[in-house]
Amino acid sequence: MATALIILTIGIVLAAAIIAVALSRPRPDPRLDTLLQSQGEISGQFKQTLQSQALLQKALSDRIDALNNRVGESLKETATKSAETLGSIQTRLSVIDEAQKNITALSGQVVSLQAILSDKQTRGAFGQERLEAIIADQMSPDQYDFQFTLSNGRRPDCVIRIPNVEGVVVVDAKFPLEAFESLRGATSETERKMATARLKADVQKHVRDIAERYLIPGEVQTPAIMFVPSESIYAELYTSFADVIQQARRLQVVIMSPHVLMLAINTIQTLMKNAKMQQQAHEIQKEVGLLLQDVRRLSERVANLRQHFDRTNKDIGEIENSIKGIDRHSEKIEQVNLAPAVSTEPAPPQLPQLPLNG
Repeated sequence: MATALIILTIGIVLAAAIIAVALSRPRPDPRLDTLLQSQGEISGQFKQTLQSQALLQKALSDRIDALNNRVGESLKETATKSAETLGSIQTRLSVIDEAQKNITALSGQVVSLQAILSDKQTRGAFGQERLEAIIADQMSPDQYDFQFTLSNGRRPDCVIRIPNVEGVVVVDAKFPLEAFESLRGATSETERKMATARLKADVQKHVRDIAERYLIPGEVQTPAIMFVPSESIYAELYTSFADVIQQARRLQVVIMSPHVLMLAINTIQTLMKNAKMQQQAHEIQKEVGLLLQDVRRLSERVANLRQHFDRTNKDIGEIENSIKGIDRHSEKIEQVNLAPAVSTEPAPPQLPQLPLNG
């Protein structure tokens, strides 16, 4: 725009100079007219150029405004998406922070669990608690007892009662963790043999203790259950110590892990349900028998009532026959003439009446 103004100014100055020169000459020059005409054409072209420049500037301004609007909207959309992304990142960071806290808490619990399992008494209490949790979750309170005292004064961890079965099923928790840890941490063949012998001896001792303390004939059902609160120890026993498992079975003791114990309890529950169903079936059979007796008596009474009805109908028929006979006799009686007959014979003499002495 500034360049066009400069060019227009220069053109006007030149035109003025040419006009001044033409006026200063005494006689007009035909070339001057041609020059003035050319100057006019140039002036018109300058005006058209200025108009085109103005239109171009307006179009350029409109395009710049549209571009600014698009850039502003794009920046606004980008800012919104950036804010959403930052919010999502903040949320994920919060989740990660919470997970980190949980991991820290779990690490503390693992350390606490290791401290519990490192002590023999606390380890036994841990096994007993797991046993009680499984039993209490699967059975009703009237089907079990914890720390039940037997007739010999011994107190197993749990006894289970089965309906219609004499005696109880004994469950006792044992946790041979130290020997198992020694076996798992053995690095040489000698250490492995020593750890194997130790684990075998510990399990055999637990089995003998259960068999000797709790298997009372007539009071306790066989087999008794030795609960091992560790799936890994249970798997190791059944994988590498088959002779120990066989010896336990000969002593009427079954070794069970938490999952196997839950399956055994489910089986016991099924047996209990079957026993209850059989008991209910006997009750139903008894009630059905009584119901049949009542139906039989009702049938007899209906038959007697029918006989009474038949006899009553017969009596009513005989009464109706008697009534019909009475009706016939009544008709005959009505037909009889009861008027007195006129006699032609003289009347008998009347005797004089004598006075009565008072």
